[in-house]
Amino acid sequence: MHPAPSLVAPPVRPVVLDADGIPLSGLLALPADPGPPRAVVVALHGAGMSAGYFDSRVRPGFSLLELGASLGFAVLALDRPGYGASAAALPRGLDLAGQTAALLAALDGYARDHPLGAGYFLVAHSNGGRLALSAAAAARGPAAPLGVDLCGVGRHFAVEPGQLPGADFPGQWRRHWGALRFYPPETFRACAGLVRPVPAEEARETPLWPAAYPAVAAGVRAPVRFTFAEQELWWRRDRTAMEELLTPLTWASTEVAVQPHAGHNISLGWASRGYHLRVMAFLEQCLLARGSGAEAGAVPN
Repeated sequence: MHPAPSLVAPPVRPVVLDADGIPLSGLLALPADPGPPRAVVVALHGAGMSAGYFDSRVRPGFSLLELGASLGFAVLALDRPGYGASAAALPRGLDLAGQTAALLAALDGYARDHPLGAGYFLVAHSNGGRLALSAAAAARGPAAPLGVDLCGVGRHFAVEPGQLPGADFPGQWRRHWGALRFYPPETFRACAGLVRPVPAEEARETPLWPAAYPAVAAGVRAPVRFTFAEQELWWRRDRTAMEELLTPLTWASTEVAVQPHAGHNISLGWASRGYHLRVMAFLEQCLLARGSGAEAGAVPN
């Protein structure tokens, strides 16, 4: 019988990784127990957000970083290229290929200086999901992920291209959030500091995703889990859309879930802890599927 994980919330600290000369800022939480983590969770935010999306302090228990670290995992939430510390060097951001190369370079560097345990596991929200899938398709060696857990990203948009968030248009408020009852009342004031401009290259490329998706998905071999909020208003979820989302993932096992009592920004609302626990359960499932050894996958003391 495994001992229970620590209930003490580990500290979250800022970090900057080197992506072949591009600084990628972010947040890192490590397990309290010494020794290698069970695995490293890499969290990628959506359009117009930042790494703090995964570290909400509006209420206790909302932070993915604290939860993952308390369960023995290192959790690394990164500002995607064009956001945070890289914004000055990349004023227009990068296209998906450029973001992918930068992320993999940063993860290679992280692996040289930190133990990975069983390896990387990618978690992503909204536009960060495009990068997570692209990175999973391109990664080789230690960077090849154990699994990919995606939220708020599909294949076919439920809006016209002109309604998508862009460099000069933040998008429609209700599509980002859904019903107000899904969030504590102080959420919107507290989360104002997480919002960032959408880089121009990202905004330009976003409408092209439905056509680009099959080629990206065909290269993914790690298990993939999609979660859609009860009020997901950016993406289609009808039967045809789901078939065209899953069919191109030829080499990957797939799961699809719906998160009740949530809008698009699940990790900032009341449903965040339930969703994050399901993320970590999927990681446990991926560890079992990979056949990780007892030392890499063991629950911490």
